[in-house]
Amino acid sequence: MTELTFTPRLALSSLSGESDAEWARAGEEYAGAAVLGGIALDSRSREAARELLERERSEFLPADPIAFIDRQLAALEDAPITAGFNVRSATVDPIAEAARVCRDRGAFVEINAHCRQAELCAAGCGETLLRDTPRLCEYAEAAAETGATVGVKVRAEVPGVDLPTLARALADAGATYVHVDAMDSESVVADVVAATGSDLFVIANNGVRDAETVREYRAHGADAVSVGRPSDDPTVLERVRVAVDREFDEEPTRARPQS
Repeated sequence: MTELTFTPRLALSSLSGESDAEWARAGEEYAGAAVLGGIALDSRSREAARELLERERSEFLPADPIAFIDRQLAALEDAPITAGFNVRSATVDPIAEAARVCRDRGAFVEINAHCRQAELCAAGCGETLLRDTPRLCEYAEAAAETGATVGVKVRAEVPGVDLPTLARALADAGATYVHVDAMDSESVVADVVAATGSDLFVIANNGVRDAETVREYRAHGADAVSVGRPSDDPTVLERVRVAVDREFDEEPTRARPQS
């Protein structure tokens, strides 16, 4: 298994249709990592993305999503930031294909088990995967078998889903990290950390805007935090970066995933 390491322990979190290489470059002075995407990979997830566009949501829909991932990561090869790509798929094969591209570009791949839009759930991806542990673990295992650094974006407060148990299963399947959208249940981060120990790197997400939120997630044992919607706001990023440097006791240096 490859490890995910980056400093400062602040990641820019993907926003569908908006988080590309240019977006990552704009925030690279504040963050140690950037998750591009999300991007739909297979026919079912791409059809769902088209439906989202029809109701005026932002989505990436290039003709060839795998080539798009490769181009975007290539544009960040000389950037002082660890890059990754959040991917959606209703089938497993494209996950492995995207993972190989990420591996070859020195980046990580993040499996999307997070998006809750009805169109994506109906297609069998996004949050639907949270309720299907065997299939989600199959995705993680297929990606890990390529030698890529593999993460999974998950969401708290989904009825019937025990995140700590799921995180343990993902670690056993070969995932390197879990990216937890805590919603209004910040303490779930501590539960995930307790369930996985040192086997998973835990990135905490949701409401990260200031020193208080960074301090809370750190107290729950998070290895890093991520900023989503305000990831294009330098004022927020500067404030969070200062808090991250203090709470995580990190020097302002950056590193790519290490084998």
